[in-house]
Amino acid sequence: QVQLVESGGGLVQAGGSLRISCAASGRTLSQLAMAWFRQAPGKEREFVAAISRSGDVTDYADSVKGRFAISKDSANNAAYLQMNTLQQEDTALYYCGADRSFILRRTPRDYDYWGQGTQVTVSS
Repeated sequence: QVQLVESGGGLVQAGGSLRISCAASGRTLSQLAMAWFRQAPGKEREFVAAISRSGDVTDYADSVKGRFAISKDSANNAAYLQMNTLQQEDTALYYCGADRSFILRRTPRDYDYWGQGTQVTVSS
């Protein structure tokens, strides 16, 4: 059983940066494709970024491309999302998802394991 725990969320001013983390247990990250999704109040959970089992392939939503970077750290068995040039529209609860697939996917239902989420709030 895979367990995911997110951390690092908080309040940041527009234009600022934040890095959120997802610590995994139960499997090594080389066995998992990892992804970040976010959900704002009243909206559906949306794809943000994903990284392959090997860590060599990444995928980003158009809205964050060039501003966010997803990575994996095998030593800590954790995944990260570095968020730069944050905008108020980035305010949401950010969830980490994991799946054993060799294909990167953008739909929440394709991910088997989820964390509890970490709140990111961007102020003007």
